[in-house]
Amino acid sequence: MTVFFKTLQNHWKKTTAGLFLLTWGGQWLYGKHCDNLLRRAACEEAQVFGNQLIPPNAQVKKETVFLNPAACKGKARILFEKNAAPILHLSHVKTDYEGQAKKFLELIENTYVIIVTGGDGTLQEVVTGATFSKIPIGFIPLGQTSSLNHNLFTESGNKVQHITDATLAIVNGETVPFDVLQIKGEKEQPVFAMTGLWWGSLRDAGIKVSRYLYLGPLKIKAVHFFSTLRKWPQTHETSILYTGPTERPANEPEETPVRRPSLYRRILRRLASCWAQPQDALSQEVWKDVQLSTIELSITTRNNQLDRTCKDFMNICIEADTVSKGGFITIGSLKVRKAKLDTEGMECLQASQYTLLVPKGAGSSFSIDSEEYEAMPVEVKLLPRKLQFFCDPRKKEQMLASSTQ
Repeated sequence: MTVFFKTLQNHWKKTTAGLFLLTWGGQWLYGKHCDNLLRRAACEEAQVFGNQLIPPNAQVKKETVFLNPAACKGKARILFEKNAAPILHLSHVKTDYEGQAKKFLELIENTYVIIVTGGDGTLQEVVTGATFSKIPIGFIPLGQTSSLNHNLFTESGNKVQHITDATLAIVNGETVPFDVLQIKGEKEQPVFAMTGLWWGSLRDAGIKVSRYLYLGPLKIKAVHFFSTLRKWPQTHETSILYTGPTERPANEPEETPVRRPSLYRRILRRLASCWAQPQDALSQEVWKDVQLSTIELSITTRNNQLDRTCKDFMNICIEADTVSKGGFITIGSLKVRKAKLDTEGMECLQASQYTLLVPKGAGSSFSIDSEEYEAMPVEVKLLPRKLQFFCDPRKKEQMLASSTQ
């Protein structure tokens, strides 16, 4: 024993390196073991649903998965097959290029559930194609950016736990209605967003954080500091048109199939509508014109709230243009971590329809659900409670509890 300790003392460098590798290896193996326990527990919970008997006359529910293999730096397929596929046991469709998911949606028939596995880009493609369908959507976050995570699932630092929780939420079948923003430009087809649109100097600085990874924990503050050196003040001049919130009907009965009326009844209705005096529904809407100067403008949904019983609207948040350089760095650093952040001097408006008039030659870009688009005049319309998303029951309870406080 004395010889052993003397050998370790004489070779202390090798001993230190060996202890470090042994400790790291033990922690790595323990982490793998914990991940396997999480997968086993999730499969056992899903097995309870799998053991339920299906009546002979019941139609088998078909689920379709849109998998983006390029998400999470090319690891999305491995993560899905290891953590989610054993729970789902279904066929999936692979998206090989941007926009293909929307084309696949046109060919889907008799699909009970659409499951999106990827990030914000994949989810936006599927939402754009499925906005006017009544198929519930399940989201398994596998991308680098997943803005809808905070509204659907509880916070978890373990990636395996996060994926299994999202998959079990689909199995449990608990859904929540989410608003959708229809964003239409001058030339392109409409884009549909679940979280919102951001435009301004804070957004332009925030997307450059990846260029300063070598600065470590100082990279976020550094990118906003360097931004103040290039140009100051960094304000955007624009004008907006918007209408106020719309009243929500007290009772929303479920749609039931109605027998098509006979031909002569349809002709009588058409003639009656032609002879009746035209009623301009838009005349009751009051449009407000606002000229503003801001460092950032955001249009966001209220999908993090479930107590929306009176009115439907989206939030328009206008950052003050009198922010100092120090305030710009502080606010920008906070907004990188939490996009929906209320700051001092921010003006918030409520609207159901909105028009943003971006001046020509602005040379900036929008962020729509973390995806970059060229800045242009756009019309934004709120589609209230348009899609049903599968949600973790624990998260739904938290949202209901916070809304009642």
